Amino acid sequence: MATRVTRRTVDLSAYPDLVVVYLGMRVNRITGLRTLLGYGPQIGRSASPEPDGLLRHESLLWSLFPMHVGIRQYWRDLPSLLAWARSEPHRLWWRGFLRDSGGTGFWHETYLIRGGMEAVYDDIPHDRGFAAFAPVQPARGPMFGSAARVGRPEEATAPVVTEADLYP
Repeated sequence: MATRVTRRTVDLSAYPDLVVVYLGMRVNRITGLRTLLGYGPQIGRSASPEPDGLLRHESLLWSLFPMHVGIRQYWRDLPSLLAWARSEPHRLWWRGFLRDSGGTGFWHETYLIRGGMEAVYDDIPHDRGFAAFAPVQPARGPMFGSAARVGRPEEATAPVVTEADLYP
């Protein structure tokens, strides 16, 4: 059978610890447009210096109404991703957002090639991704940090914001 389709695939053997992260920011209230316009460009520019371990950064548009934008990132390994997440300016963004979402919601889902997936949904009014089919629970205790959620607590580093900071 002849085909006009060019099929290709990839060899990921050079990336045995590959991590893929999807992130989204959704405007929940009109004031969230200001928050999105403040954080969005900064987040996009944060990939320009090519942080150690970041293999690819792609921008995504989930919807126009409500405005819901995001990114997909490919990281060499979990330690690289966690190191960047705890560095400036990401650390400051995350701390600020967790204190006040500014009319937006934020979510991310992380997938590891060697196994393990995790997610967090902050001020997201409608279940999406894993939350659309799996039981949802508070991100507290052992479910507070991403390394523990993905099943790699030994790779956890000092969190950007501690649970005690958020819930005194």
